[in-house]
Amino acid sequence: MKIVSTISIGVFAVVCLGSFTPALADPAVAGTMTVGTPPAGMSQVVFFRPSAMGMAVSCNVRENGKMIGTTNNGRYFVLTTTPGVHEYTTRGEKTDEIHVQTEADETTYVKCKIAMGIMAGRPNLSPSTKEEFETRVAHMKPSDPEKMAHAIAEDDAHHSAAGAAQ
Repeated sequence: MKIVSTISIGVFAVVCLGSFTPALADPAVAGTMTVGTPPAGMSQVVFFRPSAMGMAVSCNVRENGKMIGTTNNGRYFVLTTTPGVHEYTTRGEKTDEIHVQTEADETTYVKCKIAMGIMAGRPNLSPSTKEEFETRVAHMKPSDPEKMAHAIAEDDAHHSAAGAAQ
């Protein structure tokens, strides 16, 4: 009977680990995700926020005044865009901006850090590299697409209401 129990436990462990292995092997789950390539003829920008400084402050990234994504402490998101010059901004106590030249079929990296401000944190955007992102990605997660879509929709509604009030 003891042999049957040992075999049953062994079989159970193999079944559980066997069904668990794909999740562990999945880079997104394991936290070692590398960013893929953009669609042909397009470019992509990876925005990431590795630091714990200013944990309660989000880095809401905008282009032409419209929020395109948000990243919190230890998160990142990938934006697919057209090749060319783009101006991205983020706001806190002050507005920070970065001009990014994107190339077709290439990925550009932008880091968001939170600096100390007088009343609140100040999100700052700065150029980064694939190597820096890859050294930090194991400690980061992708931004939740549903939460990001919700934040963008709320921001759009807020700006529409503010525009209508003027």
